[in-house]
Amino acid sequence: MLTKVKNIITVVLISGFILTFLIVFLVTDAKESSISERRKLAQFPKLNKETVLNTEFMSEFESYTLDQFPLRDRFRTLKATVLYNVMQMKDNNDIYVVDGYASKLDYPLNVDSLDYASRRIGYVYDKYLKDTEAKVYMSIIPDKNYFLAEKNGYPALDYNKLVEVMQEKNQYASYIDIFPTLELKDYYKTDTHWRQERINLTAAKLAEGMNIKFVPNRAMIEVSEPFYGVYYGQAALPMEPEKLYYVESSSFADCKVFDYETNSEMSVYDMEKLKSPDLYEIYLSGSKSLITIENPFAVTDRELIIFRDSFGSSIAPYFIDSYSKITIIDIRYIHPDVLGNFVKFNNQDVLFLYSTLVLNNSVTFK
Repeated sequence: MLTKVKNIITVVLISGFILTFLIVFLVTDAKESSISERRKLAQFPKLNKETVLNTEFMSEFESYTLDQFPLRDRFRTLKATVLYNVMQMKDNNDIYVVDGYASKLDYPLNVDSLDYASRRIGYVYDKYLKDTEAKVYMSIIPDKNYFLAEKNGYPALDYNKLVEVMQEKNQYASYIDIFPTLELKDYYKTDTHWRQERINLTAAKLAEGMNIKFVPNRAMIEVSEPFYGVYYGQAALPMEPEKLYYVESSSFADCKVFDYETNSEMSVYDMEKLKSPDLYEIYLSGSKSLITIENPFAVTDRELIIFRDSFGSSIAPYFIDSYSKITIIDIRYIHPDVLGNFVKFNNQDVLFLYSTLVLNNSVTFK
């Protein structure tokens, strides 16, 4: 009798739990996006005879229920906390945390990816730079795993080989080594990127390598909004927000910054992005394919072209006072074949500046 009562109570509790969540699910409006995961959430799928017969409806409905499940973020945090603290797992979905720094495993070294990246960079060189007086440079940005992974027992890239391969395959470019200018503190704890206010030495090293006068004196301004990086959502762990800063120079207000995607002028720092899920996009509006910055008060009349990934958005402002014109190009978003329509390549300084993350996963290069 006692066993029967226990079984009845168990069934009632489970049924009540399921019913409660079902009711909450039905009466709660679907969310458009997830701030923590920085992505759009699945919406209720189109329901008609065709979508039912071809199983499209059920497939999309499953995604919808998973994305819109009540208290989804809290359950993700609970799961991650149990995996880390109870099960003692070293990572969750390839995200690991050491001393408050979250990072994503990126290994092994993908030589084919380095080869593809080099072929795309080499294509740009052969098409636009080979027969000009341009001075060509290359530099590689280490990701956080360089400082965290191997020393804490996680698998890591062979960074020495990565640099060696890129130098061997791109011998037309003078290599500038910025690895020694960086340390773990120069990166956000919850994000992929480096902290703009801490890369003054790195920018100075690049300027020295390109033999350009570097202007170091800049104001540092704190953003009031809390910064939650991309790893905050992916790790699903309770992590503290960080402070985000940007460096400012008196000349920035006089610069003409032009966005070729929208065919309009913009600012060095896009404060509208403070309302977006990714505050890092305040730096030159984030992922833009082609931008030019002209500074009438630069200390030289030289021009710089930077081929870059997202790390380049935050370091490019350091060179505004040194160059009269800076052209910033991201060949993940614009095909090299059309660059000649917008850029006249002649005697500029040209810097290929890419992170190890992008070079080891270069499929995004056009």
